[in-house]
Amino acid sequence: MSSNQSIPMLMLNDIHKFYDRLEVLKGISLDVTKGELVTFVGPSGCGKTTLLRVIGGFTPFDSGEVILDGQRIDHLPPNLRDTRICFQNYALFPHMTVAENISYGLKIKKWKKNKIQERVEELLRLVKLEGLGGRMIDKLSGGQQQRVAVARALSLEPKVLLLDEPLSNLDANLRLTMRGEIRKLQERLKITTIFVTHDQFEAMSISDRIVVMKEGVIQQIGSPIEIYERPENEFIASFVGYVNFLDGVVERVDLRPDMATVSTPVGEINFVPERNFNVGDKVKLVIRPETINMSRSEPANGDNILQGEVEIGMYVGSLAKYTVQVKGERMIIDQTNPRETGIFKENEKIYLTIPKNIHVLRKN
Repeated sequence: MSSNQSIPMLMLNDIHKFYDRLEVLKGISLDVTKGELVTFVGPSGCGKTTLLRVIGGFTPFDSGEVILDGQRIDHLPPNLRDTRICFQNYALFPHMTVAENISYGLKIKKWKKNKIQERVEELLRLVKLEGLGGRMIDKLSGGQQQRVAVARALSLEPKVLLLDEPLSNLDANLRLTMRGEIRKLQERLKITTIFVTHDQFEAMSISDRIVVMKEGVIQQIGSPIEIYERPENEFIASFVGYVNFLDGVVERVDLRPDMATVSTPVGEINFVPERNFNVGDKVKLVIRPETINMSRSEPANGDNILQGEVEIGMYVGSLAKYTVQVKGERMIIDQTNPRETGIFKENEKIYLTIPKNIHVLRKN
């Protein structure tokens, strides 16, 4: 371990990768600190899995640097890098027992037999598979196989753990459970982890930071809150969660109090600007469905009150989702406590209140 804590555990410097003439990674640069869990997320074909495989040494690249704990490793094969990968299909050996799968790398490194046994037992406890060391892989559930794959990846205590959509083969309930287990394990071990998923909600729930990718380019790097509440462009806003967009033009900017007014197709909207805007700027309002309040009677006072008509309503227990028409614009609204507000019916006339602390993007 490097004694210089200011050096990131993992550094990617200007990574370029071509498949024939198609550039799939277009100058990727990223620093990952020790003990951090960073998730690569984006649509299919964005380059996230290719980038993970570049880090692990499984995919060659055309230019750039991969630096691990202050040392360049891009010239090394996978088995000589201090990284370990857990593949989407787990890549377990079906003819071996759980213990034999976990100990495979230790035997290759010629560990002593008693040390191997101690390490395997330690890892079985760590992933909550005590007593299953002698079981064959095909006798395990999907969740148990996933834990074996993680234990095997951790056996040699890598400096970076690489997880390539490790939960995609699990059902929804088990996926949720294992997501929490991986996060707790990662935090306990303080192991630097790169997690790849196409599921934006999974990325939001598990990550210290999220790297949003599109067509081989990093669109934004930030905490889950930053990515969700302050997306840097329309693609990120629409990719991570549901969103309402409203085009508008800045009509007024008041410095005291700090407030601006936008003219939109549904009327004037006041907002607290997060950056400097000028009168005449073309903007796009980013309004999350759960931030909009619905009511049957017009609020006594306040700004950003719109009239609309319920088009579609869907009750799903703890949440009610509505599509509402407002002056020809369709808006999605989530009401998180439908028992308190009651269920709004289709064609019902209602009032919407838009918050002032909405995120606003400047259009090019």
